Amino acid sequence: MAACTPSPIKLLIPSPVSGQARAIKYWKNRLIRHCTLEHYDCDLYKRGKRFHELISCAQSKLIADSNSLLQHEEEEMSSDSGEGKTVCVTGASGYIASWIVKFLLQRGYTVKASVRDPNDPRKTEHLRSLDGAEERLQLFKADLLEEGSFDAAVEGCRGVFHTASPFYHDITDPQELIDPAVKGTLNVLNSCAKTPSVKRVVLTSSIAAVAYNGKPRTPEVVVDETWFSDPDFCRESKLWYVVSKTLAEDAAWKFAKEKGLDLVAINPAMVVGPLLQPTLNTSAAAVLSLLKGANTFPNASFGWVNVKDVANAHIQAFEIPSASGRHCLVERVAHYSEVVNITRELYPDFQFPEKCADEKPYVPTYQVSKEKAKGLGIDFIPLNVSLKETVESLKEKGFIIF
Repeated sequence: MAACTPSPIKLLIPSPVSGQARAIKYWKNRLIRHCTLEHYDCDLYKRGKRFHELISCAQSKLIADSNSLLQHEEEEMSSDSGEGKTVCVTGASGYIASWIVKFLLQRGYTVKASVRDPNDPRKTEHLRSLDGAEERLQLFKADLLEEGSFDAAVEGCRGVFHTASPFYHDITDPQELIDPAVKGTLNVLNSCAKTPSVKRVVLTSSIAAVAYNGKPRTPEVVVDETWFSDPDFCRESKLWYVVSKTLAEDAAWKFAKEKGLDLVAINPAMVVGPLLQPTLNTSAAAVLSLLKGANTFPNASFGWVNVKDVANAHIQAFEIPSASGRHCLVERVAHYSEVVNITRELYPDFQFPEKCADEKPYVPTYQVSKEKAKGLGIDFIPLNVSLKETVESLKEKGFIIF
């Protein structure tokens, strides 16, 4: 019998998402095993009917099974309640991390929190005082630069929120920032890769890893998740914090791809809003300086975002199965002069700086896409509200008196 070449038949397979991938692999293998063209004679292809029926049946079964698996994983991951689920938060005493811990406890999760020194009350007392902490908060000692240091904290966890990374600018040696950021991230991810219970890792990155590549940033420019900061450009400009976050996120994506880790990144801009921790963090200190008699304000434009939105985005990135890739978090981009004006309107009795630190034209603002953030359900708190919350929190913590 002469060979017969059938016309191509396109099998429409849904995009693999989480549990769908397993169903797709199963039914694709069955289809190959039972539907290999060589096993059908020419008459069957001429008739075509049975083959098309088999294709249609397999495709319907694939879609049904993959949707069933996806629904099961969605029910497991996206439940409004974290009851019975254990997660890890690294660098838990930090500004953003403290809010993540607070919201996780509110949702019923058991939280294994890593800190450098569990016996330091300045690092732990505010965490121990959170609602639900007595029953569901466990503190672990861990060091970013010590391999295996996070194994105990990660063990048994369904999700890991890696927030631990230094954030300061006055350094003498750039490696003081780079080593903890990069090596620390890889140490945490290595602990995750060794732990079968971990379903997803949420990485606290930064807009610093996105927007610093030498491209113009002007009012008509929209920065989004496809942008990547250029480490060489940042080194030339001595932007060492930016270098550290850029290299750390890059290392994380490469490691996750190599090990098959489900990784999602959160890329917030300048984070402001209320403090839970008793110590002063860098971004709150920037606002405080405007209230405490600074003579000038920086000639700089930054994205700004509320810490509560950032913490919430982390949790949504863990709970929403379809969340993937990077997520820029910026309520708006504003020049420091605008921040001064907003804060002056809120607190007119304070003496605010009247002039810029230099006489150059103001660094222009730009736009940052909110599409990925909307996918996490984030409805951003306005900047004026965030600044008011920051100042009121600084007052409550005793950093300023009025």
